[in-house]
Amino acid sequence: MVNENLREVRRRMLAACQRSERDPKEVTLIAVSKTKPAAMITEAYEEGVRDFGENKVKELCEKHQILPSDIHFHMIGHLQRNKVKQVIDKVSLIHSVDSLRLASQIEEEAAKKDMVVNILLEVNVAEEESKFGFRLSEVEEAIRQIAIFPHIRIKGLMTIAPFVEKAEENRYIFKKLNQFYVDMQPKNIDNVSMDTLSMGMTGDYEVAIEEGSTLVRVGTGIFGTRYKIGENEV
Repeated sequence: MVNENLREVRRRMLAACQRSERDPKEVTLIAVSKTKPAAMITEAYEEGVRDFGENKVKELCEKHQILPSDIHFHMIGHLQRNKVKQVIDKVSLIHSVDSLRLASQIEEEAAKKDMVVNILLEVNVAEEESKFGFRLSEVEEAIRQIAIFPHIRIKGLMTIAPFVEKAEENRYIFKKLNQFYVDMQPKNIDNVSMDTLSMGMTGDYEVAIEEGSTLVRVGTGIFGTRYKIGENEV
């Protein structure tokens, strides 16, 4: 099942790149493996997937211990400050930095380990009350404040778009964040590379790619329905 689903996801990603005249190499697939057993992750790994997304620190740490060392784990869920130290040396990218307090905690723990942590700022573009993240109007100031931390590198931005019936309804969300992302690039802020835009999940990743996403987070489209389904399937 996993290999067939992966082929279909990759086919759709390629088609979205072709429609938007983008190089497919610009877009990385993150297989969202939260709640999925190591055996299923191994299936995806054997099909060439190396980037996997997790949203629980305990689960990520357990999988990090038993799965191949060349896997790149992404922390895509809300990260509590008291769990930062457990995960920062096990992930290639934290997508969900949603406050200055969290960034400060990451800096503190990274300094102890003498390492630099790559992060994305989570942006609540739709300003949904149920979602974490900075409002778009707050992001530039947050970037400038976090950029002073020597043990953090801001790679770009992430958003979780609203749960909608038709993917097209989220196009304006992706378009708005991409425009901000593009506008930030020439500002050349120290410790900010602004080369990563994490947008799109199972229901809308094709539209996200058309609007500039460089990372798409696909879970149910690869592994099938999760045991516990929240507000947003990824």
